[in-house]
Amino acid sequence: MTTTARSTIWLSFLCWFGLAGMADAAGAAVKTKPGELVIDPPTLINLGFEWPIEGDDNRNATVEVAYRRTGESQWKPALPLLRLQGERIFQTEGVFDVISPNMFAGSILDLEPDTAYEARFTMSDPDGLVGHSGKVVVKTVTVRTRPEPQPYSGGRVFHVYPPSYTGPKTEPAFDALMCAYNYYCGGGDTVTAGRPRVKAGDVILVHAGLYQYHREYYTGDRKINATTPFEGTYYLTARGTPDKPIVIKAAGDGEVIFDGNGNFNLFNVKAAGYNYFEGLTIRNTDIAIWAGTQFIAGSKGLTVKKCRFENVAFGIFTNYAGSSNFYIADNYFFGRDDSKHLLGWIGAFWPNSTGFEGQKFPPVLASYTAVRLYGPGHVVAYNYVADFHDGIDVETYGNPDGSHAIDGPHYPPKEYWDRRPVSIDFYNNYMTNFHDNAFEIDGSMHNIRVMRNMMVNSASHPFCNQPAIGGPVYWIRNIAYHAPGGSTRLTNGAAGVLFYNNTILTETSAGSSANVHWRNNLILGENSAPAIFSVNTDRKSTRLNSSHANI
Repeated sequence: MTTTARSTIWLSFLCWFGLAGMADAAGAAVKTKPGELVIDPPTLINLGFEWPIEGDDNRNATVEVAYRRTGESQWKPALPLLRLQGERIFQTEGVFDVISPNMFAGSILDLEPDTAYEARFTMSDPDGLVGHSGKVVVKTVTVRTRPEPQPYSGGRVFHVYPPSYTGPKTEPAFDALMCAYNYYCGGGDTVTAGRPRVKAGDVILVHAGLYQYHREYYTGDRKINATTPFEGTYYLTARGTPDKPIVIKAAGDGEVIFDGNGNFNLFNVKAAGYNYFEGLTIRNTDIAIWAGTQFIAGSKGLTVKKCRFENVAFGIFTNYAGSSNFYIADNYFFGRDDSKHLLGWIGAFWPNSTGFEGQKFPPVLASYTAVRLYGPGHVVAYNYVADFHDGIDVETYGNPDGSHAIDGPHYPPKEYWDRRPVSIDFYNNYMTNFHDNAFEIDGSMHNIRVMRNMMVNSASHPFCNQPAIGGPVYWIRNIAYHAPGGSTRLTNGAAGVLFYNNTILTETSAGSSANVHWRNNLILGENSAPAIFSVNTDRKSTRLNSSHANI
């Protein structure tokens, strides 16, 4: 092709594009009309915000953010809000069909717990702002971060001792947990007659020993069973408050072991609110703490601190949209999967492991997920997690409550916003040995923060967004090492995902996505894919991805 021919084609393209652009602009609402600023549930160190708008069809409006502690004079810059508009997240057969609204969303990161902050948002649009004389509008709000949950100092204290204990006791004393928690306890039909003794602010101190029962026996002897017959489950139904949780805590005189003896679910808190566990070992059960079931019931304000989970399929599990404000920190989670071998569940590479040192493909799903949550305001931090299929997940869930993948609407109306999976923090966790992913934020929506985690030995994609529903999802300063299946999963038009300052020691080949941004990441390969870095833009979205200053 000659230079003249190339020039003619290029000029023709520019003329067509310019005319089309003028036509689009003529019918477009290019000015921005700001809506009501929305404050997401605060967490301990992060604050999330959403600012719906109308107009700005040419997407040239911006929102800059600054913050300061209440009472201070100096403003500090924060990351700008992310622009969302019409990104479609779609998976066939009615699994997902979500369309991002016209809005900005974003977080102020790494704040101090239990501290009041002023947050300033400056919206600018060179085309002008509807309802405002200029091209800039400023909104300032004051928001307080959450405190770390603590026992209430003024509550009643009950003491629990194991059935075999014969020494001196501090009163009021009980020989089983449920005898302290409820007015009545036992192992027969009448166990369901027990009603909570504990009230908001009460503390149950559990003394050292083994609490293991035999659910297979129908008996009134609490040394044999002081849970429920056949199930062996502790049903905890009392409700505390954020300031006055109901506490079940190790007394500090030695290890406290709650052993499920192979049962399905040991602690059930679906009907409880603001129950608090600290310093316990929970083992030999499929679901250690069951906190919610989709569309049915779930707990709020669950706290689990400094506990040890052993030989469990799930550590902590809720997929109820009304579950909110969990705090899961400083725990150890040990699953049942082979701790000596990394084995994936899918891919051409992994069948070659069959027969080597007892491995079998596909691997048995002996342990599913250490922590799996849904709903707003959760914090999962400073945990050690090993030997599960997945590590720490947001439940995939499907379309969020109030929306429907087939019948619509394709984004929940405002009366359902308190049930959206927004403002969720996963930070400073050590993660190792997973059949699939260290983290899944699948099905989550806005202001998801995954920061400063060490992710080692993930067979398939430690950074999993399958899919992210709008964002922003922040992946910041994480380290991923030895992920033979690649680093990152982006599917079904996953939207609004931000990768900043991560160290990724495997290839990145991310699929269907939109409005995804990579900045200042170090990416080194381990021969899991031909290219070290490749990302695809979803064909159903016009929102392109971006990449800058990655190495």
